[in-house]
Amino acid sequence: MKKIVIIGLILITAHFAQAQEKIEWLKFEEAVAATEANPKMLLIDVYTDWCGWCKKMDKETFTDPAVIQYINEKFYAVKMNAEDNKRQFDFKGKDYTEAKMAATMRVQSYPNFVIIDPTLRNITQLPGYRQPVQFLEGLSQIVDKGIGTK
Repeated sequence: MKKIVIIGLILITAHFAQAQEKIEWLKFEEAVAATEANPKMLLIDVYTDWCGWCKKMDKETFTDPAVIQYINEKFYAVKMNAEDNKRQFDFKGKDYTEAKMAATMRVQSYPNFVIIDPTLRNITQLPGYRQPVQFLEGLSQIVDKGIGTK
């Protein structure tokens, strides 16, 4: 019986550890639906395929365990290609592509991290490459301010 309990605990621990190995990236419309059901801020990673700093964020910052845990806990995370004119989705009754949404959010440099409050009204930006500690500091300042939650 003890062996079964220990094996069960190991499996549960392994599952939890595996769930936190990466950021849970959603499509924009999935994140909107999720925040309507369970309010959280949206963190939108606006990138381009040619952006070297975007790739560095993916490789170094978004693989950091503390960053992964913080983002998964506090945000619905979205990856949005600022040059994708193919994939379309609806937001507040209007049709968008990822490129059109990035332009609507006034993103002009990459990488750029757009944070949208749980009411889906107020946004702020955190532009540029950041190492894990810098990125967490920037995000926590925004979370502590509680944009749009008052």
